[in-house]
Amino acid sequence: MGSLGGATWELLVVPAVAVPAALLWLQARARALNALLMGDETAAGLGVDVTRLRRELFTVTSVLTGILVAVSGAIAFVALMVPHVCRLVVGGDDRRLLPLSALSGALLLVVVDIVCRTAMDTQELPVGVVTSLLGAPALLYLLDRRLGSGS
Repeated sequence: MGSLGGATWELLVVPAVAVPAALLWLQARARALNALLMGDETAAGLGVDVTRLRRELFTVTSVLTGILVAVSGAIAFVALMVPHVCRLVVGGDDRRLLPLSALSGALLLVVVDIVCRTAMDTQELPVGVVTSLLGAPALLYLLDRRLGSGS
């Protein structure tokens, strides 16, 4: 269910390098990612090597996900919920969306971790439980909103 309780400073060295590196890589390709939102043909017409970008994107995100899950375990709904909520706030431009999503996701985890550590006197509640309690209704709201608008 994921927890931040087992993290030590020694375990955080690799994520402390990997997360900023991945964010810099993603930010450097934000324009190409924006073009990809318009479809493969349009992105290719704008000069984006779609196949290469997808391959790099899958590699970077898979490696980053593996590193973060190895340190904290699987924490549900943060990656599903936060970027969609941020997209509602700032729109679909990845140049603004990527940094806001990263900061918002980190802030959400810190707040949820504090709640989990203080909610029960005798034991720590897993972070994944609280993010699931927040994420499931948020996901249902986003799905209802999308289906209700007919898009």
